[in-house]
Amino acid sequence: MTVYFIGAGPGDPELITVKAQRLIRECSVILYAGSLVPAPVLADASADALMIDSAPLHLEQIIEVIQHSHQEGKDIARVHSGDPSIYGATGEQMRRLDQLEIDYEVIPGVTATSASAAWLKRELTLPDISQTVIYTRYAGKTSMPEGEDLASLAQHKATLAIHLGISRIHKIVEELIPYYGKDCPVAVCYKTGWEDQLKVESTLEHITAKVREKKITRTALILVGEVLNPNDFDTSYLYDAEQANIFRPRGRVKN
Repeated sequence: MTVYFIGAGPGDPELITVKAQRLIRECSVILYAGSLVPAPVLADASADALMIDSAPLHLEQIIEVIQHSHQEGKDIARVHSGDPSIYGATGEQMRRLDQLEIDYEVIPGVTATSASAAWLKRELTLPDISQTVIYTRYAGKTSMPEGEDLASLAQHKATLAIHLGISRIHKIVEELIPYYGKDCPVAVCYKTGWEDQLKVESTLEHITAKVREKKITRTALILVGEVLNPNDFDTSYLYDAEQANIFRPRGRVKN
């Protein structure tokens, strides 16, 4: 018996790995985050599979479900949104399974950041603009470790992917403007990959008003950085004509 922590991607049922899809199809128990994983992602589950929405369950109740299935020798697909390693609350579950000596595997998924960048048709790392992407969140019920407050991170002027902070967009803007400037481009991506997905693109100066106009209060990723509106940037070293022979083997092109 194995528990599979599955990253189901941002919501689009086609943005899921082949392995994740196979495991959802094969597992006898599907334990999924109902508020974050849309039904189409689970469409391939067996008609005989036990489907359990973990949204109303606390940690110990989730572990009890896993223990019961373990005793019955049933594999479990523990389906999370996005990628389990990014704000997946999987660490505490894996710690308990280690204590109980229950086998598990982690299946990575497409992150909300990757899917949102694709939706926006933007590269998050551009030569001489930004070569760093910082995944972070805004302090709320979960505090931030020392040195990871938004102002400290903003000093790097890297591309920011801010999770779980849309309800405090005004505070985020206040903290970022001193470092990025009021004209820095911002994109708010609401429920990327879902049928009702919505994106708002603006600048730090105007994003708060536009987000409030659209009444976006949850389930949104905030992307910040000059990469979102690139006007002038150098060609990457990889595709520099003078360097082509270094990175690509010589040879004739076959027709």
